[in-house]
Amino acid sequence: MIGTVRRWLNLALLTGGIALAQTTTFAGDDWHIIKVSGHDYLTVENISRFYGLPAGVVAQGEKMRFETVKNPLEFVSGSREAMINGARSWLCFPLIEQEGKYLVSRTDVAKTIEPLVRPQRVSNVGNVQTVVLDPGHGGYDKGQVSHYGSEKDFALDVARKLRPLLQANGLRVIMTREGDYFVPLEVRAKIANAAPNSIFVSIHFNATSDNPNATGFEIFSFTPRGAPSTSDTALTSTSYGMQPGSAVDAQSMALSACIYHSVLGHIPEYDRGIKRARFAVLRLTKVPAVLIEGGFLTERGECKLIANKDWRGKLAGAIGMGIENYRTLAVKKQPPMLVADYRKQTKSVPIEPVNQEGQMKEADASLINLVGKSAFASPRQTSTPSKRSSLESAPIVP
Repeated sequence: MIGTVRRWLNLALLTGGIALAQTTTFAGDDWHIIKVSGHDYLTVENISRFYGLPAGVVAQGEKMRFETVKNPLEFVSGSREAMINGARSWLCFPLIEQEGKYLVSRTDVAKTIEPLVRPQRVSNVGNVQTVVLDPGHGGYDKGQVSHYGSEKDFALDVARKLRPLLQANGLRVIMTREGDYFVPLEVRAKIANAAPNSIFVSIHFNATSDNPNATGFEIFSFTPRGAPSTSDTALTSTSYGMQPGSAVDAQSMALSACIYHSVLGHIPEYDRGIKRARFAVLRLTKVPAVLIEGGFLTERGECKLIANKDWRGKLAGAIGMGIENYRTLAVKKQPPMLVADYRKQTKSVPIEPVNQEGQMKEADASLINLVGKSAFASPRQTSTPSKRSSLESAPIVP
C-alpha cells in the first residue's frame, strides 16, 4: 500500500508543473529527470520500469504495424510516433537520443502516456450521462465530397445509427444537428457545455489532395497547453506556448483511447493514430471531447466503404462500444478493452451492422431553445467553406 501511494505521489509531482522543474530525482527513485536545453525528459527505461510494461525503440522510418509490434510501449527514434497498447499514438514532442539513452518529454509522460496506459485512473473519468453527437458540416457546408456522396450526409447517418445504441445503454443523446442544415462551430460546443455530465463526439470523414492513396482512421482530442498539435511542424515553442489548454485534457485522451481501440478492433482499416489538434469544436468545448475521422473520401476503395450503409452501421456500433467502454471506467476502475481484445471477440462474434436510426426524441426546437434562434446560420448562406476553415475558424474563447 505504501509503495502504491508513493508511486501516485511521484506521478503527481511529475505532472505538477513548473515549480518542480529543477528536481533531478523524485522520492523513491521512481523518476529521474534529465535536462535537455532547459526541458525535462525521462528515459524509456525509466518509463518502462515505472509502469511495469516492456518498452522498445525502433529505427526512424521503420514501419510499425499492430501485427509486428512486440511491446506495449514502442517508440520511434527521432519521431513523435509511438505504439501504445497496440494503437498508434502521437507524442507532443519527438523521442530524442542522448549519450546512448532514448528520452521522452516529461509533458508526454503526463499528457499522453499516463492517460493512454491507465485511463481508469484519470480523475472523474467515465462520469457521463449525456452524449452530444456532432455530425460534421451540414446544409451549405457539404464537407468533403466523393463520387458516392458528401461528408455531411455520411456523418449524419453514422450519428443517427449510433444514437439508439447509446440510448439502449441508458444514456441521454443530444444531436447538434438532426437534419441537413448548418450549425456554427461555437454553437455545437455551446450545446455540449450546457449539458451536465456530458461528452462530445464529433463525427467526420477525411480527405487529402496530397496522397490519393491515403486511408485509415484517426481520432483527435485537444492539444495540451505548451505543446504543438500533431500536424504542427514549423511552430516555435513561443507560438504554441501561448495557446490555451483544457481542464479535461486527460478525460478527453481517455475517451479517445476507448473509442479508437474499439474502432480499430472491429474494422480492419489502417491505423493513423490518436492525435492532437486545436480544432474549434475541441477548443471551445469544456467537456471531454473528441473528433473522429472515419476514413478517406479521396481514396478509391475507402470511399466505397463509407458509402455503404452497412459499413457505416459497423462504424456506429464500434464507436458506441468505445463510448460504453469509457463509461465503465468509472464503475470497474479497471483498464479498458484494447484493440487486441476486440479483435479476439470479433473473430467469434462479428459486430453486426446497425440499420435502425432511432426516434428523434430531441427535436430541432430543443436546440433552438437551448442556444437561441439567432445562433443558427441563415438558410440564405450558400458559400461552401474549406475543410480547414470549417474545423478551425471559430473564435478563441478564454
